[in-house]
Amino acid sequence: MPLRHVTLHQLRIFTVLARHLNMTRAARELHQTPAALSIQIKQLAEYAGAPLYEQVGKKLFLTASGEAVERAGRDILRRLESLTQELDAHRNVERGLLRLAIITTAEYFAPRLVGAFCQEYPGIEVRLEIVNRDSILERLKQNLDDLYIMGQVPEGFQGTAYPFLDNPIVLIAPADHPLTQATAIAPERLAEESFILREEGSGTRMTAENFFRERGIQLRVRMTMSSNEAVKQLVAGGLGLSVLSRNTVAAEVAAGDVAILDVAGFPILRHWHVVHRRNKRLPAVAERFLSFLLRDRSLPQS
Repeated sequence: MPLRHVTLHQLRIFTVLARHLNMTRAARELHQTPAALSIQIKQLAEYAGAPLYEQVGKKLFLTASGEAVERAGRDILRRLESLTQELDAHRNVERGLLRLAIITTAEYFAPRLVGAFCQEYPGIEVRLEIVNRDSILERLKQNLDDLYIMGQVPEGFQGTAYPFLDNPIVLIAPADHPLTQATAIAPERLAEESFILREEGSGTRMTAENFFRERGIQLRVRMTMSSNEAVKQLVAGGLGLSVLSRNTVAAEVAAGDVAILDVAGFPILRHWHVVHRRNKRLPAVAERFLSFLLRDRSLPQS
């Protein structure tokens, strides 16, 4: 069968399956049954004239033809979204879709910014992805979103990054730790302390390691966690110190669960950045959100 019979619905289904590589999870996202998805993808494979995926054990893998169809599907769907945005802008209609990805540490403030934006533009739909650093860099590489919010911009980044908010990095300890009573603590005093840090590649971890490495101090990393929440709970439980964004620990400090130590050289002032790929043609709604973030204003209060 000729490819002209392929439907947008089938392409969307296949791009979702290609992202999950799991029929059940793809069906759940699309609010369909796995059987219904399987029928559509089988028909799409007939149009393509080749299998689009293969199953080895319980895992799915795209074939070369599947990868080609997935790339074409993403491109077509993205172009349609862009066309919708352009037509809306030409009609001066305050609606459209904003595709935004944020790093996990930004989940403590970014949703409030999105909420404030949506109050100004109630007709706008937001598709928000909250992912770790490795995932956000992969999404950026694949151009899956309009804008990205992250702390540390990767070296050699081929794009544009706008700093829009302070991101002070602080050193935290259990509330009853002896050092909470000290002032101007020398970093060398922390050489024998145990640390609980985020995973390798995390922006806050890189900041901590660079700070102590420059001073010739080798951190004693007791545990590595992929979640800010887990790090904070372990610190509150007395298992070690950590280095996190102040945005992340504000609630726990206010509750008295953890304390910010007065360490010489801290806080380390970084910035939150809103990022997009170089030469990317931003939809009108993304340009509005970018302008919204770059306004000279304080963070909305929770």
